[in-house]
Amino acid sequence: MKKPLIAVTMGDPAGVGPEIVAMSLASAEVTDVADCIIVGDKKCMENAIDITGVKLEVNVVEKPADGKYEKGVLNLIDLDNINMDEFAFGKVSGMCGKAAYEYIAKSIELANAGEVDAVSTTPINKEALKAGNVNFIGHTEIFGALTGTEDPLTMFETNGMRVFFLTRHVSLRQMLDMIKKDRIIDYVVRCTEALKRLGVNEGTMAIAGLNPHSGEHGLFGWEEVEEIIPAIEELKKMGYDVAGPVGADSVFHQAAIGKYNSVLSLYHDQGHIATKTLDFEKTIAITNGMPILRTSVDHGTAFDIAGTGKVSAVSMIEAIRLAAKYAPHFVK
Repeated sequence: MKKPLIAVTMGDPAGVGPEIVAMSLASAEVTDVADCIIVGDKKCMENAIDITGVKLEVNVVEKPADGKYEKGVLNLIDLDNINMDEFAFGKVSGMCGKAAYEYIAKSIELANAGEVDAVSTTPINKEALKAGNVNFIGHTEIFGALTGTEDPLTMFETNGMRVFFLTRHVSLRQMLDMIKKDRIIDYVVRCTEALKRLGVNEGTMAIAGLNPHSGEHGLFGWEEVEEIIPAIEELKKMGYDVAGPVGADSVFHQAAIGKYNSVLSLYHDQGHIATKTLDFEKTIAITNGMPILRTSVDHGTAFDIAGTGKVSAVSMIEAIRLAAKYAPHFVK
């Protein structure tokens, strides 16, 4: 059976991206389920292969269809955008930030054109992007802009537990102002559609409670009474299979044991703490609501250990495996 073809970005060259890419492509956990085309820089990838000690031959190609997808071969679209005389591991660099953006843009181009089935991304550095005059704060914003998606949805998956986020990179004070009935309804509708595109058609989505014990009918806050419960009631009338609000101290455990097919977390750390405590290395970000499928590691560039070969590739391997898992279900 034909394996899904996944474009894998090299990430910020000064970080651990090249190393985890090399280690992943040498792993049977990846090669058994996916064919991968790397978008990066040949010099950096050959350096990473030397650092990690894996046995891989770099095969430079012009397009994914030209790849030689077999054990021991790393197929690469070489953008040749790193000057090794100026390069240094573990340093914020405009050259590396610009290069990392170009790898992402090329992978999106391939996915938009249907030349690959999904994209898996490695870490980038926000300061390096800025130093490279890239006017995006991160992956999600880049993917949104280059796929014409106004508000991409972030979903974490960890050992089968799926978590969506109603709000993310805002302060707790701002987050409280965003807990509104209409927003919750909009997100559940879009999250449900996103799950269907991944092939998840059955099960109940749980809405996490915001306040302790979901507010205890107003004793500990009124958001549940005034916004969250009315949203859930309206969604049920619309035919959506939702439950809640379920106290945040128990809802993630219940999802992890299969009671719910997903959880709508109300703010950034509520969902991040739950998923990363369950399994830090296998917490994978999946960007939904776009014309293309994207998975990503959920760790940073790890500048402190870049170039040492000490990094773990578990998260990168899992990101590629999830891309391969969902790609056959994903309908463009």
